Amino acid sequence: MRPSAAARHAHAGRGAGWFAAGLIATVLLPAAPARAALTDLLPWSHKPTVYDVQIDATPRELRKLLEAHLDIARFATRKDVSDDQFGFLVTATPQQVRDLASTDGYFSPVVRTDVRTVNGKRSVRVSVDPGPRTTISAIDLSFRGPVLTEDKKQENAARFAFSLHDGDPFTQSGWSDAKGAALKTLQSRRYLGAKIVQSEARIDPLKHDAKLSVTFDSGPTFTMGALDVSGTRRYPASIVTDVNPVSPGEIYDVNRVTELQRQLQNTPYYASVAIDVDDNTQKPLETPLHVKVSEYPYNSFRGGVGYSTDTGPHVQGSYTYLNTFGAAWPLQVQGRLDQIQQYGQIQLSMPPGPRAWTNSALISYTTTDVSDTRIYSVRGGVQRTRTSQNYDYSYSLFYYQDRLDQNAGPPTIARALVPQWSWTRRDVDDPLFPRSGNLVHVEAGFAVKNALADATFARGYMRGQQYLPIGRDDLVLFRAELGGVFTGSSSSNVPASLLFRAGGSNSVRGYAFDSIGNDVDGSILPTKYLVTGSAEYQHWFNRDWGAATFFDVGTATDTWGEKVFYPGAGFGARWRSPVGPVNIDVAYGFRTRSVRPYLTLGIAF
Repeated sequence: MRPSAAARHAHAGRGAGWFAAGLIATVLLPAAPARAALTDLLPWSHKPTVYDVQIDATPRELRKLLEAHLDIARFATRKDVSDDQFGFLVTATPQQVRDLASTDGYFSPVVRTDVRTVNGKRSVRVSVDPGPRTTISAIDLSFRGPVLTEDKKQENAARFAFSLHDGDPFTQSGWSDAKGAALKTLQSRRYLGAKIVQSEARIDPLKHDAKLSVTFDSGPTFTMGALDVSGTRRYPASIVTDVNPVSPGEIYDVNRVTELQRQLQNTPYYASVAIDVDDNTQKPLETPLHVKVSEYPYNSFRGGVGYSTDTGPHVQGSYTYLNTFGAAWPLQVQGRLDQIQQYGQIQLSMPPGPRAWTNSALISYTTTDVSDTRIYSVRGGVQRTRTSQNYDYSYSLFYYQDRLDQNAGPPTIARALVPQWSWTRRDVDDPLFPRSGNLVHVEAGFAVKNALADATFARGYMRGQQYLPIGRDDLVLFRAELGGVFTGSSSSNVPASLLFRAGGSNSVRGYAFDSIGNDVDGSILPTKYLVTGSAEYQHWFNRDWGAATFFDVGTATDTWGEKVFYPGAGFGARWRSPVGPVNIDVAYGFRTRSVRPYLTLGIAF
């Protein structure tokens, strides 16, 4: 097994490609050639046929298999098929049907072909009675090598990964996939050179019975050695070794290789990272890790536009220079504009040090205008961060100075110098489309009055999401959020950007964004305390589409004894899109008696 990764690039949709090509052909070529060009561009299933083919077979999966692979169907659009060739295709069809049906577990199909000519056009009808489907009656998985004495858990993991079971239908694809999954699991830890030494599927067509046997040879235990780095031209190769979490002599584990890959991709320097590990069973100890990187140029510009139901349309952009001081220090300038918020930041970072810790300094300015409250916030300071595969850490010292304008009373200004700590853990089965596991984020900080602060306070914040699978197609999602600023002073003496409001697509649905807080003459002011919770049930109709129903509740208040909870409920659609999860929701706010739509992209965390 050779773990590797490469940069992924977005491509235009296939449908857009057909449209563009057809449009060009229509404009630039005469009428008849244009029609020919368009015909050549169409997928075969949409081209005009020379003869008609109808395939009658059940179940649907078998019919689709035959439609896709039978020669009589594939050549129906070919104008150069002679009468002799057509006769050969018809004659060969029954054997092809038997060969294809056997890959799907039907070893005794009855096939009938009927050829007719109607109005000068030939028509072929292929009728298939597949007969009983072959099922699996016995599975024998055996292992050889050190895995039998060294790592019983790895043997059990490989057995569990074999996806076929007694009583399952036998298919060639399922048989191949099950063997591949078990071998991949065995190779994923310790036994990189594992292989299949014997594999047999014994089929009895008369009894419609399949007996399967596979023998795996684990080979020796592999350990990981030094990095062999290539592709570094602009930036020091020491960056790769500094972020490397793998220690020489460590037992091979594909998750550790993936962590190295992720660590490198989390740096700003590399457009792509590919990692190969030698699987030579004659030299299993301290096998080298070959790391090949493709670097970004020194200067890069990025930008984009988008839309959110919380903040409306937005435009954002950034400029990055990766070689400040000629020492690979990244300098980034970024900004974002939407209907509610305008944001700008300048950040200068050092290259990552040992264990991928990165030191940086930044300054930012944010204006927010929502719920008749305007906040102007300046933040500046230093931070030390580390991002790994499952955990993120941050230690920082930031100075905040915020001005808050409201409908009642003059503007207020609050400042604070805040040492802060934050921690994030990701423990889910799939980082993009999780079905089980949890996500947790925690923050803590404090300020001391007269130490560049207008009040003494302690601040804590926690957010968590728990995914619980229900059967094969359903899941339950729980979300909770807690925040508090603990101080004897008024909340007006705490920078507003450190306080809390609720409402919106990632908070309490059914209410406008940041519309739950301290209502003073129509201005919704941020508060000291925040509590929100959500329960959502999702049912997936297929791999890509699902539906959800949910109930949210929460509050944001300055005085816990006077809290008022805001419940909301609704339903929505879920789409596992190529770029991430898309949620379309409609929610009803019980207190405002209003219905609000929401559109979100990605996991809110």
